[in-house]
Amino acid sequence: MTENNENPQAPENAGGGQPGQPVIEAQPVSTGQSEMNKDARMWAMFCHLAGLVGLLPILPVIGSVVAPLIVWQIKKDEFPFVDEQGKEAINFQISMFIYSLAGSIACAITCVGIALIPVVLIVVGVCDIIFLVIATIKANNGEHYRYPLSMRLIK
Repeated sequence: MTENNENPQAPENAGGGQPGQPVIEAQPVSTGQSEMNKDARMWAMFCHLAGLVGLLPILPVIGSVVAPLIVWQIKKDEFPFVDEQGKEAINFQISMFIYSLAGSIACAITCVGIALIPVVLIVVGVCDIIFLVIATIKANNGEHYRYPLSMRLIK
C-alpha cells in the first residue's frame, strides 16, 4: 500500500520545511495604518492650526471658527482625511466658543461672578490650545483624532 500525505495541499519539503508539514509563507506585518498622503496630513494639520487665528487681533473670537472653516471648505473634496479632521476642528472650535460664551454669561448673571469671567476665558483658552496642539500632532502623523468635550454639530 502507498502512504498517503495527511496534508495534500502542502508540498513535501518545499521551502526547506520538514516533510509532511505545511509551508508557512512570511506575510508582511501590517501596522493597521495605511500610508497617508503627505499633502492630506499637512492640510489636516492646517485645519487644526487655523483655530489659533482667534488669538490674533485680526479676527478675534470668531476667527478660531472661520479659519478652520475656510481651510476645510477648500480641501474637503480633495482629501477625505482633511474632510474628517476639518469637521473635527470646526466642531471643537464652535464648542469652545459656546463654552466661553455660556461661562461668561453664567458669571455675569451673578454679581460676584463678573470678576470670574477672565478666569473662565483663560481656562477655556488653555484647554483649547492644549487639545489643538495634540490634534495637530496627531493629524501630522496621519492619525484620526477626535476632540474630547466637542459637540458634533457638523457631520
